[in-house]
Amino acid sequence: MIKTADYFNRQIQLWGEETQASLQHKKIAIIGSGGLGCSLALALGTSGIGQIDMVDFDTVSLHNIHRQVAFTLVDEGRSKATVAVEMMKAKNPFIDAHAFTVNFEEFKLLNRNYDLILDATDNFFTRESIDNYAKTIHTPWIYASVEEFNGQVCFFENASFQVFNISNHTPRGITAPIVMHIASLQATLALRYLAGLSVVKDKLYYLYFNNEGELMTQKFGMPS
Repeated sequence: MIKTADYFNRQIQLWGEETQASLQHKKIAIIGSGGLGCSLALALGTSGIGQIDMVDFDTVSLHNIHRQVAFTLVDEGRSKATVAVEMMKAKNPFIDAHAFTVNFEEFKLLNRNYDLILDATDNFFTRESIDNYAKTIHTPWIYASVEEFNGQVCFFENASFQVFNISNHTPRGITAPIVMHIASLQATLALRYLAGLSVVKDKLYYLYFNNEGELMTQKFGMPS
């Protein structure tokens, strides 16, 4: 039998058995099971969070696989959310994970409660809907987006997503490493919050490479 103390040994060394045990009572939803969602599932699915729900109506396409780390060639055509959940369960025997193969508007009608919602979508309209829903149920959420070599992350609590110019813009090309990098930052914010550690909220982190190839980080306070 696998023991939690052995499986989560390094995290227990970081913050103790009590904090690790507290994560087992946390519930999160990851909206989107593509590039960001796969990396979030990989990072948070093995962290000790008790319940993770993956929400995505889409199926795996060949062009997804190079940057969506939960999928292999044999998964082409399968439900993204289902494959991500299978991966988490295969890696972590202590997780309660569920796949919801619906769009976010349908998912909202289920009225499920969470400690945190993570955005792993690829369009502003769904993120606006996540923001409205999260405020309705008084739950914080973490926004993230990637494009080319750039990415941004924000832990939303009181600030409004309306500050963004809501449009039908879709990302141009995306490099696989920036997807994993931004998802890693998003997952770290989530894990710190769920573990009861301090997190700066309502501040946007924007990461990009300048013309000289230097990685830059800018921070912007988000208005209510």
